[in-house]
Amino acid sequence: MILLFDIGNTHTHLGLANRQRVVKQANILTRDWRRGSAEKQVRKFVGRKKLEGAAVCSVVPAATPYVRKFVRQNWNLTCLELTAKTLRGVGIDYPKPKTVGADRLANAAAAFERFGAPVVVVDFGTAVTFDVANARGNYVGGIIAPGLAAMTDYLHEKTALLPRIRIREVKGAVGKSTEHAMLIGAVHGYRGLIRGLLVELKQQLKTPHLPVVATGGYGKLIAAGLPEINEVDELLTLQGLRLVWIAHQKTAL
Repeated sequence: MILLFDIGNTHTHLGLANRQRVVKQANILTRDWRRGSAEKQVRKFVGRKKLEGAAVCSVVPAATPYVRKFVRQNWNLTCLELTAKTLRGVGIDYPKPKTVGADRLANAAAAFERFGAPVVVVDFGTAVTFDVANARGNYVGGIIAPGLAAMTDYLHEKTALLPRIRIREVKGAVGKSTEHAMLIGAVHGYRGLIRGLLVELKQQLKTPHLPVVATGGYGKLIAAGLPEINEVDELLTLQGLRLVWIAHQKTAL
């Protein structure tokens, strides 16, 4: 089995994979690495599974050394860290490759393996990110916008009367309460944002057909009203990380 770590600002997404797919997934708090409580959770997650390798992609550089040390001490394995230099499966055509988040590279690798190129990934996390592989199969950049929860939380925190809301599907285009109105603005408005940006990407890439894969916490919700999104894969980042690890094993043979 391959142990996978996708270290985000809030959560570290754990994965156990074989050479075909991710077979098990769980989340722990990223802050638990510094607190010293993450290790016990990961050992419980792995259980008695025999590991042949490990890989990590991280947007929290301070947490990465904890993971590498933990994997080495517990399983005597070197943990492959996904970076612009270690990326496999897609090329990079970007002015400063080191500045691209490792999770975005993993997403691009997984989407390209599934749909070919060009292809777009929309990741609904703390921020919503678009990642683009062009017709040549190169990662060329993307788009970053405020995340859905961040947007609604901001309205609550910066106004006296707007409540904190639980984001969910909502019908109608005219709000009949403050919460209803906020949900329309958030969910329907967000779909409009995604649709409009996808139109622009098609124009810039000069392609009438552009496969789109959604991932992240609100991917399934937003994609439900957007036929432009071809597939939702909540494990996309881990799948990309798995593919990169396997590619490295093949080149090592």
